[in-house]
Amino acid sequence: MSTFQIDFGNAQSTIVGIDLGTTNSLVAVMEPTGPRILSGIVPSVVSVTSDGQVIAGGDARAMLITHPERSVYSVKRLMGRGADDIQDELKLFPFHLADSSESVLRLQLGEKVMTPPEVSAHILRKLKNDAEAELGTPITQAVITVPAYFNDAQRQATKDAGRIAGLEVLRLVNEPTAAALAYGLDKRKEGIVAVYDFGGGTFDISILRLHDGIFEVLATNGDTHLGGDDIDNMLLRIAFEDIQSEWGQDISAKADAVQLLRRAVIEAKEKLSFVPSAVIHFEFGGKSYQREITVDVFNRLIEPIVERTLAPCRACIADAGVKVEDINEVVMVGGSTRIPLVRSAVEKLFRSRPHTELNPDEVVALGAAVQAGVLSGDVQDQLLLDVTPLSLGIETMGGLVSKLIHRNSTIPASASEQFTTAVDGQRNVLIHVIQGERELVKDCRSLARFDLKDLPLMPAGLARIEVRFLIDANGILSVTARDVRTGAEQSIDVKPSYGLSDEQVEAMILESFEKAGADFQERQVREARVEADSMLAAVEKARHDPTYRELTGAERNAIDASIQDLLTVYNGTDHLAIREKLDQLNGATLHLAENMMNTAVRGALKGTKI
Repeated sequence: MSTFQIDFGNAQSTIVGIDLGTTNSLVAVMEPTGPRILSGIVPSVVSVTSDGQVIAGGDARAMLITHPERSVYSVKRLMGRGADDIQDELKLFPFHLADSSESVLRLQLGEKVMTPPEVSAHILRKLKNDAEAELGTPITQAVITVPAYFNDAQRQATKDAGRIAGLEVLRLVNEPTAAALAYGLDKRKEGIVAVYDFGGGTFDISILRLHDGIFEVLATNGDTHLGGDDIDNMLLRIAFEDIQSEWGQDISAKADAVQLLRRAVIEAKEKLSFVPSAVIHFEFGGKSYQREITVDVFNRLIEPIVERTLAPCRACIADAGVKVEDINEVVMVGGSTRIPLVRSAVEKLFRSRPHTELNPDEVVALGAAVQAGVLSGDVQDQLLLDVTPLSLGIETMGGLVSKLIHRNSTIPASASEQFTTAVDGQRNVLIHVIQGERELVKDCRSLARFDLKDLPLMPAGLARIEVRFLIDANGILSVTARDVRTGAEQSIDVKPSYGLSDEQVEAMILESFEKAGADFQERQVREARVEADSMLAAVEKARHDPTYRELTGAERNAIDASIQDLLTVYNGTDHLAIREKLDQLNGATLHLAENMMNTAVRGALKGTKI
């Protein structure tokens, strides 16, 4: 297999939009007439040939049947995840992990070993080369879409794949946001948009709030093992049973026969979206099989699968805190949304006709191209979305960081959380604003400190302090702390990225990955110690309560022994041991707590007539 180099001369680089999908991937570009798909659909499959060459796309998909041990598909499900996270996934895949996958996931494909970002890079490189050949210009920059539910590690793995493929990833855009951009829904001033994404291997539902051209993800839900493949497999099982009955043989173990029959099943399924009946026609080994399926029969067969998509939709609407009638637009994404029964079920659930004008396979890539056009300056009068380079939060008990706005959040962005006091009669609370990815304050960057003063006197844990973070379009962070009971508040403005170079930001992120395990363990220990401090303080306070003297000598001795056991493990590094002794002390003080509660209730009800 030969390779060639295209000479672009002094041609200017073009920014493209890429939909890096689980089943298929596409690349698109923004033109004066609007976004356009380049080169067609590329299957998200990578294979290693017998002579060690790596291929991606249609040729790799053909090898998936003949040499499954040398091929990998649905690699998107593995991005940014560890070996322990994907044990259930591996049961569904023909490939297996290399021996060196303890800390970093590595796939064994023939003689080659590759990480998921390296596999994805081959798909991206295929898209890049196809786009360059069609446009005649170099492609060095791209906008890539990711699921809204992707975490930091998964997003970073996607950016790493782009870097390996020779692409500068200018922006990661949430797939539902890209779909809304493709339909121009960002032109609305306000609104709530539902994006129903029913693809080949996964189902996702997202609820977005639109405010002044900015999309905020309110909630996401879905099923990572539900898609058009389930419909194909159901029809395939029916065909297997028919053939077993007619031919007297089981062909399900013959890879080439299964591939031919799958193609016949998919062709019939696709036709049923446009005609009243279709025929599954299959020939193999000199024998022929045919079965006609009507739309009515097809709908009855797939109804349970379609119904499975509606439960996550209802849960997502509830999680978003909206009602169905609040949703202004519904967008359909994914090839399976061509099925009339799917469209009618969605229309019935959301009580409005969904957007189906654009090709559902292409809509995410088209939206990515719109965002690429904004970045390149080809699209005017749209707000250029930016993201926070590092997470932002505040210091909490034990020197821990509570993150309010996470890295890669699109700005403008806002978040709020309620906290409380740690000691009785606390009048002032120090708000310490932190930036970074590590779990402990000492390992992060301090941005600002200010006091919320003159809190009302009350026991620890009763105060309600709301901390709100707001980053405006210019990247300015405003932090406000408010006493919910009195309404008193203090605020401060800071520039989070001031004084940090791109290299320093990247170094902070990489350090957080390298030390994630140790940081998480330290966080667990410190959280356990904070709980222990609270419990010990509460028990010490209870010793002065009259009900303590009502306990038997054995009960008081059990409490004292439990306290000593807890103090013995308190300074250790085993959080499970601390929590075990906490549970032991909790059990020993249970009768005391019940007596104190009963006394308090009797006092509150004294003189009250029922």
